[in-house]
Amino acid sequence: MATGDATVLVGILLVPGFSLMALSAVSEPIRAANRMSGKPLYSWKLISIDGEPITSSSGFTLLPHASIETAGPLDMVVAIASLDVAGFQDRRVFDWLRRLAGQGCPIGAASTAPLILARAGVLNGYRATIHWEAMPDMAEEFPDLDISRDLFVVDRDRFTCAGGTAGLDMMLALIERQHGHALAVAVAEQFLHTRIRPPSDSQRMDILSRYDITDTRLANAIVLMEQNIEHPLPTPAIALRVGISSRQLERLFLSAFGNTPAKFYLDLRLQQARRLLAETGQSILQIALRCGFASASHFGKCYREAFQSTPARSRRGQDVGISTKHVGAADDDTGKLS
Repeated sequence: MATGDATVLVGILLVPGFSLMALSAVSEPIRAANRMSGKPLYSWKLISIDGEPITSSSGFTLLPHASIETAGPLDMVVAIASLDVAGFQDRRVFDWLRRLAGQGCPIGAASTAPLILARAGVLNGYRATIHWEAMPDMAEEFPDLDISRDLFVVDRDRFTCAGGTAGLDMMLALIERQHGHALAVAVAEQFLHTRIRPPSDSQRMDILSRYDITDTRLANAIVLMEQNIEHPLPTPAIALRVGISSRQLERLFLSAFGNTPAKFYLDLRLQQARRLLAETGQSILQIALRCGFASASHFGKCYREAFQSTPARSRRGQDVGISTKHVGAADDDTGKLS
């Protein structure tokens, strides 16, 4: 990675459906670094696979500067993606990334783009991170990779972040590495970023804030549920690990959410299933099993009750309506889930 005052040419690879927020978080800090330093420390080039206009996940279309074949020599590359990377298998991109890696070019990625780097083989032997929603998919596809839950990871000449505003913190870390702490702080202040987050910061808002609750026992129960989607825990087991009785746990959930723990848990699993239907090519049975259902038929029944739609219709983008109702097992003391 170039250092000193030499201009670093950054190639920003935009994958179809890329995130505009991730693009801004990566590109704006280096623009501001030039302004705050009064020097052309960075230049950048937007790249699409074929050099043609490319559309973001929000529908905005950008005109790139080059294709992967015409981009020329680069000092650093960052891939930006968002949705629809589950089926991304473009050999041209993989070959291009491998060529750059062979030339010693530092390579990074934001949002779900680390999955593309992994498929190209340029993350082998490196630590990396990815957006929390895509983390289980990446871990399943690449079980030997060292995948971190950190906000961002800079490992030698590879750098990855979870997307969104995490790209800002990652780029500030790179600016600090190349040009010092003072410039990184000056850039952060330009964006009213009053705290430069360390890599170890959590990708997700803490449970208490996310669910607007104050009881740590309730928060701990939800953490257990989120960590055990594929193999759901019965309510008594959750209560035991939280340190309260099943009846106490029931009362906590009813008071906070108007639902039993079993119904709340089922809703989490169904929401995860809905995401997988939209963003992966896995079969309905595979998704059902990944979300803790014993069969596709049982999964379909619960899904229809929750969303007034079938898994197949959701996959085709034909949802008619969405219910916010939590569905699940009967409100008995067995804690058995649907």
